[in-house]
Amino acid sequence: MNEPRTVISEADVSVLGSPPWSRFLALSRRRMERSGGSLDGTVRLTAPTDDERRLAIGLTGTHRSPGVSAVTVHLAVLNRAMIDRFDLTLAEALEAVHGPVRDRPAEKVAEQAARESALAAATLRSGAHSAEPWFGQWGEQLSADGTVTKLVRRGDADLLGQAGAVLAQLPARDMSLPVLAERATGNTKALSQTALATLVLRALALRDGLPPPVTSADRRLQWESAGVIVDDLASQVLVLGVRPAESNLLAGWLRQAADAGLPFRVTLQQLSENPVSAAGSEIFVCENPAVLRAAVARWGSDCRPLVCSEGQPSAACGRLLSQAGGTVRWRGDFDWTGLRTTAAAISRYGAVPWRMSLADYLAALRGVGRVDLGIETEPLKGPPALSPWDPPLAAEMALRGRAVMEERLLAVLLGDLGTG
Repeated sequence: MNEPRTVISEADVSVLGSPPWSRFLALSRRRMERSGGSLDGTVRLTAPTDDERRLAIGLTGTHRSPGVSAVTVHLAVLNRAMIDRFDLTLAEALEAVHGPVRDRPAEKVAEQAARESALAAATLRSGAHSAEPWFGQWGEQLSADGTVTKLVRRGDADLLGQAGAVLAQLPARDMSLPVLAERATGNTKALSQTALATLVLRALALRDGLPPPVTSADRRLQWESAGVIVDDLASQVLVLGVRPAESNLLAGWLRQAADAGLPFRVTLQQLSENPVSAAGSEIFVCENPAVLRAAVARWGSDCRPLVCSEGQPSAACGRLLSQAGGTVRWRGDFDWTGLRTTAAAISRYGAVPWRMSLADYLAALRGVGRVDLGIETEPLKGPPALSPWDPPLAAEMALRGRAVMEERLLAVLLGDLGTG
C-alpha cells in the first residue's frame, strides 16, 4: 500500500474540484467538519447525475440503476479511493481543493472556553462591582445577545477585561474621560466612542436601571452619572431663583437672572472657573422643565431656589448641589428612574424627598393638585427600584404598575415654591 502524499498536482486538484467528484467532496467536508474529522458515517447524493451514479458504482462495487433517486457512499470508502487514486487521504484531498477541514466540535469547545475566560477576566478586574446584581446581569446580557461570541470571533475578547478595569475605577469624581481611559487601559482614546465604551455604558445603564444610551447626549449623561466628564461645556443645569453669595462673574449673572425671574443655564465649565454655592435655606429640585417653566409664570423673581435635573442629573447639576448652602429638597417622576435618582440624591447630597411619599403618589394617581396639561399616567417600565425613604411607595407602585409624571402634582408643587 502506497503511503499518502502531501503534494497534489494542479491537474488532480482540477479533477477533484469538478463533477463527478465535487459533490461527493463537498458533502464529505460537511460531514467530517461536523464530526471532528471522523470517517464514520456516509454521504448521500440526491438526484445524482449519470456520472455521479457511475462513480458511486465504481467506489462501492454496488450497481445503481439509471434514474435512482439517491446514492450513498461511506466516508471510509471515499478515503480509500483518495489514497488509491491520488495518494492522498480524504482530509488531504479536501484541503488541497478547498482548504483545511475544520474541526467544528473542537472549535465550539475552544470558543466556549474563550467566552468563559473573557467574562472571568471582566469579573476579576472589576473589583467590588463583581458582587453587584447589575454586574451579573450585564454579563448575562452580553452572553445571551451574542456580544461575547462576536468579541471572541473577531479577536477582541480582551475588551471585556478592559471593561472590568474601567468599571473598577467608577464611580469617579469629576474625572475626564481621557484620564479614565488612560488609567484603566493605558490609552487615552480607548473610551472615545469605541466598542469598549459601549460595553462600559451598557453596564452603567443596568446599574441605573436605564436602557443602553443611544444618542451622544444619553452617553454623556450616563458617563456623568458615574462622575466622568465628557464635555464640561455640554454638561449643563437649568436653574431659577438661585442667588449665590460669591462675588465672581457667574454668581453675578445668577443673581441678576433670579432678580429678573429668568431661568438660567449653567455649564460645568462655568462652575469650575467660577465656583458658586446654591444659597438659601432650601433648594428645590424638580425633574421636568415644565415644572420650572410653570414656576417662572407663577412666581417669577419670588420663586424659591429651583434646580431642574432634566431627568438623569448632569455633572453640572451635581457640582452645583454638592455646594448647596441649605437643605436640598429633591423629587422626580413616580417611575423607577425617579426612585433611583431620589435615592442617589439622598446618598450624595443628604437630600430630603419633596412630595415623593406614598400619599403623594396616590394623590397624583387621583389627579389631586393637577393642572390640566394632558399629563396622564402610563405603564411602569424597566427594572423595579426601591424607595428607602418610604418603602411602601415602591411596593404600591409595583402593585399598581402605573408611572406618574410630576406635572400631575404641579399645583401642589407650585404652592411649595413661592416665597410669599
